[in-house]
Amino acid sequence: MASKDYYEILGVPRDADDATLKKAYRTLARQHHPDKNPGDVRAEERFKEISEAYTVLSDPDKRAQYDRFGTVSDLGGGAGFGTIFEDLFEGFFGGGGGRRGRARRGDDLQYRLEISLEEAAQGLESKLQIPRHESCEACGGTGQEEGTRPETCGTCRGQGQVRFSQGFLTVARPCPTCGGAGAINRSPCSACRGEGRVAAQRLLTVTIPPGIADGNQLRLAGEGEGGLQGAPPGDLYVVVQIRPHEMFERHGDDIICALPLSYPQVCLGDEVEVPILGGKAWLTVPPGTQPGQRLVLKGKGVPHLRGRGHGSALYEVVLEVPKKLSDRERDLLEDLRYASMESSGPLRSSFVDRMKKLFGS
Repeated sequence: MASKDYYEILGVPRDADDATLKKAYRTLARQHHPDKNPGDVRAEERFKEISEAYTVLSDPDKRAQYDRFGTVSDLGGGAGFGTIFEDLFEGFFGGGGGRRGRARRGDDLQYRLEISLEEAAQGLESKLQIPRHESCEACGGTGQEEGTRPETCGTCRGQGQVRFSQGFLTVARPCPTCGGAGAINRSPCSACRGEGRVAAQRLLTVTIPPGIADGNQLRLAGEGEGGLQGAPPGDLYVVVQIRPHEMFERHGDDIICALPLSYPQVCLGDEVEVPILGGKAWLTVPPGTQPGQRLVLKGKGVPHLRGRGHGSALYEVVLEVPKKLSDRERDLLEDLRYASMESSGPLRSSFVDRMKKLFGS
């Protein structure tokens, strides 16, 4: 008799990892579970087949035996059955066994803070108004009126879940009476209506360090949503967004600025006033500067976030060609044109030589 192909039954490759096996099993188990197919014998057989395949492949020893010999000598319970039960329960109800709805840590919050490039370079302190839920002071986060205690649920006897048998498998579900809490609050706090937390607005101060980059986030521990039933709060993550700048683009800790210059300036050199973060500075333009060349002012960029020093300010030369000329400018340029014909530069000479080679003249 041919052995079963457990990989084919679950629809996974032979090198599937644990996460892939679990995902495939949950999907197929939900589809063919007897509860969803009452009276369907074929679905029940399919469910048993899927469970058998997962029992083997989710157990490292059984899987190794199956991969080597094509069969498994023992399909009994043990660790494999415990794993399959936990995975099935998690697949149906989103979590493992035990009480549900009890104390739960508060959710994390995210706040987007927009700042300027100058503020990112200098650092700053910013006030944030955060809407959130906080632990109820009246009941201390328990959700109970002072002096009262929750009543143990009589349906699940405090377990938070009820179990029933379906074929060979025992399935657990959240208790319908207490919703999985294991207890019933007969005297909810009037201030928070039994939730253990109330809506509030909190004014916080966050320190932005010099050199922070766009997209960086700061974690404020314990400043997120308050926890349920007295559990600890979540965290607040402040995500920094830097507004586009009028003059600069940031690349790492360097800043880049387009610098328009005239033909005489790039030919003869010059001293020009340029912007820097928080002010102005003088920049030397060497004679013979080329369009596209970047001139550097070291230490005038953004400070290094995790170290000493600053990046640089880079000024990319843009040659500005006038669209209209005065009579004097035209005369001077005509003189320059005739003078420059007598001594071509290396680029022009190379261009002429390649033209001659290409066309033979």
